[in-house]
Amino acid sequence: MVRKIIKIDGEKCNGCGACASACHEGAIEIKDGRAELIRDDYCDGLGDCLPECPCGAISFEEREAAAYDAQAVAAARHKKLEAAACDGQNDAAGYYKQEKGTRVSRLAQWPCQIKLMPVSAPYFQDADLLIAADCTAFAYAGIHEDYMKGAITLTGCPKLDAVDYSEKLSEIMKQNSVRTVTVLRMEVPCCGGIVMAVQKALSHSGRQIPCRVVTVTVDGNILK
Repeated sequence: MVRKIIKIDGEKCNGCGACASACHEGAIEIKDGRAELIRDDYCDGLGDCLPECPCGAISFEEREAAAYDAQAVAAARHKKLEAAACDGQNDAAGYYKQEKGTRVSRLAQWPCQIKLMPVSAPYFQDADLLIAADCTAFAYAGIHEDYMKGAITLTGCPKLDAVDYSEKLSEIMKQNSVRTVTVLRMEVPCCGGIVMAVQKALSHSGRQIPCRVVTVTVDGNILK
């Protein structure tokens, strides 16, 4: 198919790696001191890498290219996370060391925004889903250890995104062997939208999946 895709000018590239860091899809790698588009189907054509390039080495072009494959991107990302976890190495998902002790991100996959996630991916198999309202990550300090650890995290805000998540969530539940669902919401009324979306998705999925709703107060506590 002919579609819009990035083009990297190797003569201009200085190998700084800013574009590779900006590419959420993992489509760019630094090889032999230069940025390189490693797979056409990893590039979504949105161009997050363009403004990050200090050399103006990246542009768009329209050419014959494989279609963007969100599932392939998700699978590749999952493999990198597994390798990093096994090797004890730092990676972009948030494994990082500080001078005093070690803090570990519990985000098990990328992306995590509901509207960006595929409906089928290896990490969904036998998964415990955490479906969290965006604000909970900032309000509740223990979210990584208490809720994200061991779970696949999906985040969103129905009020700001102005979308109905239920259709995508229903497909995720239908197409994968999801074990449990935890909904983490804020106590504010607008957060009820994410609970309603999950309940609707569970109903439409036709599957009996255990689900619990946890509410975070505006001062950062769990509502009993």
